[in-house]
Amino acid sequence: MSSTFDEIQIGQKASLSKTITETDIYAFAGITGDFNPVHVDAEFAKKTIFKERIAHGLLTAGLISAVLGTKLPGPNSIYLKQELEFTAPVRIGDTITAEVEVLEKKPEKKILRLKTIAVNQKGDTVLRGEALIKKIDS
Repeated sequence: MSSTFDEIQIGQKASLSKTITETDIYAFAGITGDFNPVHVDAEFAKKTIFKERIAHGLLTAGLISAVLGTKLPGPNSIYLKQELEFTAPVRIGDTITAEVEVLEKKPEKKILRLKTIAVNQKGDTVLRGEALIKKIDS
């Protein structure tokens, strides 16, 4: 069930977790056309600072979008802005937990400012930022 703007509280949080697979990386590359070899070529990736293939940063950011669109603020939300800082690589097999937290409400335009963060199974932050969302109550 979708919350209305008035029901959403400052400090409220929501999250989801997903284990990143090789299939996810190839599917994302196919959808976006981003076939950077650090993502899709194991031999190339071995020669990089990562020593193995890593997931696309925007694949990880997509998990933030999933939380925003399905959980908090949820359906009837319009993504206005996202600031991102990629702080660590995401590797195949990592379980990423994306979390959003309401920082501010702007009632006059029904806009929410949210903290966005993603961590791996070790608790390492792999992405952080802020989002602006307009809530359209039905």
